Amino acid sequence: MFDALARLADRRPRRVGLLAIAFFLLAGALGGSVAERLDPYGADDPATEAVEARERLQDAGYRHPGAIVVVRDAPIATGAGQAKVAAIARELRAMPDVAQVSGYLDTRLRDFVSADGRDTYLSVTLTPTDDKEWQAASAEIADRYANDADVIVGGPALAQEQVNHQVEEDLRRAELLAFPLLFLLSFLFFRSLVAALLPVMIGLLAIVGTFLILRLASEVGSISIFALNLTTGLGLGLAIDYSLFIVSRYREEIAKDGPGLAAMRRVLATAGRTVFFSSLTVAAALASLLVFPQRFLYSMGLGGALVALLAALISLTVLPAVLTLLGTRVNSLSPRFLRRRAEADARPTEQGFWYRLSRFVMRRPLPIATFSALFLIVLGIPFLGIKFDTPDARILPEGASARDAYDIVAEEFPPNREVPILVVARGADRAEAAALQRRVRATEGVAVVRPPQPLGRNLTLIQAISDNPFPADASRATVRQLREIGVGEAEIEVTGATAEFVDFQGSLLRHMPIALAIVVLSTLVILFLMTGSVVLPVKSLIMNMLNLSAVFGLLVLIFQDGRLEGLLSYTGTGALEQTMPILLFAVAFGLSTDYAVFLLSRIKEARDNGASDSECVAIGLERTGRIVTAAALLFAVAIGAFATSQIIFIKQNGVGTALAVLIDASIIRALLVPSLMEPLGRWNWWAPAPLRRLHERIGISEAAAEPGNA
Repeated sequence: MFDALARLADRRPRRVGLLAIAFFLLAGALGGSVAERLDPYGADDPATEAVEARERLQDAGYRHPGAIVVVRDAPIATGAGQAKVAAIARELRAMPDVAQVSGYLDTRLRDFVSADGRDTYLSVTLTPTDDKEWQAASAEIADRYANDADVIVGGPALAQEQVNHQVEEDLRRAELLAFPLLFLLSFLFFRSLVAALLPVMIGLLAIVGTFLILRLASEVGSISIFALNLTTGLGLGLAIDYSLFIVSRYREEIAKDGPGLAAMRRVLATAGRTVFFSSLTVAAALASLLVFPQRFLYSMGLGGALVALLAALISLTVLPAVLTLLGTRVNSLSPRFLRRRAEADARPTEQGFWYRLSRFVMRRPLPIATFSALFLIVLGIPFLGIKFDTPDARILPEGASARDAYDIVAEEFPPNREVPILVVARGADRAEAAALQRRVRATEGVAVVRPPQPLGRNLTLIQAISDNPFPADASRATVRQLREIGVGEAEIEVTGATAEFVDFQGSLLRHMPIALAIVVLSTLVILFLMTGSVVLPVKSLIMNMLNLSAVFGLLVLIFQDGRLEGLLSYTGTGALEQTMPILLFAVAFGLSTDYAVFLLSRIKEARDNGASDSECVAIGLERTGRIVTAAALLFAVAIGAFATSQIIFIKQNGVGTALAVLIDASIIRALLVPSLMEPLGRWNWWAPAPLRRLHERIGISEAAAEPGNA
């Protein structure tokens, strides 16, 4: 396969280049509008009780309020205040997508009046149930009162709509910040202006290609808009990784014999093979997210896996064609000091910094391995105290009307009224409904119970207000107690925001073992196919877990404990978004294995070419140390740019991924890998006889292909 790709690049480079340009234009035209067609966060598992009960309520005509209209400086005890609120209520009821408006004037509930009596709010039920139409209806209300300082519009529908817009703004800001810095760093690391443009080319092709596929996927399913952030950051980062690895190897080969088919054969037989395996590990890790039914997670998995495979495909087809056209001009437009460094990089020796570092580490393997592992374990200890929450209007920046309305209602009005626990009874008669109301009122943690509300012939709804905030542990405990209530022959279900949070966590726990198994097995298999060893893949898994534990611990310190609120410009919620460990596990695990593939490929190549078990480690680290470090720094910039996001869990994702690649490229690759390989020696490459014979039949070798052999 790799020989065929080398021949394609050598014989038809211009045709490949033209096809790439055509693909870019087509994908940009069709996929450029993808953000407008994607859906919000998406935490639903259709198989859970809360979602099934919610859908039953919707089918019976019940609608949870989608918008909240806060009216400031309208004392409800005065005639002027009542007239002001009544006029706004009439305007709202006249809007086409408004089904119902409730407030103090029609319910006489003090829930709608602030503690000081000066403010009130109206609860607006919207007719649409489709996500986009629901959001559009709330946005129309917000637009109507955008210029009225006394009217602040919020609610879940508007929060979702504003989050979507914020994600698009954050994406543009991250791109504007990342691209110039990435280009500058690429110029330094790639040693020439021409070479520095290559990862940008690969990244743009991979990103727009993924946008196109997500655009098509949105026509047949529901895709979360948050997939765009991961797609952009990961696409840029992997494009840098793959370009850096292939360009560096290409420079080595043309420094030996000059450009041509023979050089490209060796490049693709070695670096190309490594990129191929690397993309498989990243794609497999992210594809594990597809087992989750939640839109947010499976969208991330789909977008991430696609961009990893596309980045590799483009790196193995378009990049070799461009390098063939450039030849030695890949080193053009380079200052003299960078040109000298490029020439030195192209002729690696056994006396460089990374070679000396590996020798230093391997002379003291046990102390260094112990200290490094303990350091990562200590960093991971805060993870034992992790707490979770779920996105709501608080993830929006201050100044967004949905966030402002949320804060006002939470601080000035009776608590928890906007997130009632909904108890749904099927087949309950009037006496059973009354008995159910009494049992709900007697449940620990319930502050207020509304009268039973018949919905159709077979359904009764009872709304319970929790004594504790959503989604506190005590509120979740109340939901679990309510689910144990039984009344006659009626079927009791519990839904609402707290119940959905409980079921969300349960769904994540049920699906997590399958996702973990996919990641672990795929990593073991791919690394075995690469190395022929069962020891190295297992060690890689252990090191990845140490890396992840350290990253999770740091995230708890930074975001849950709020240690860097000022520096990172966020307001902590005292918890991490509940999908973040799962998402980061898949992303960081894939990227860590990505760097393991880079290093192990050069170690194995040196060993296949006759180096000793100790020497091959030093050679491999010398030939990849600079590349992996540079790739990690560039990747950290690409994905870390999302630390500027105004959405806190996007910020968490950007910071966590950047930390993962930096820790992996420094402590893991520079210290743990050589210190753990030295004591085992040749046992690093051990495999049971049947697996060894299987690997020999597959015939995977990292030794550079010679011109006459390919």
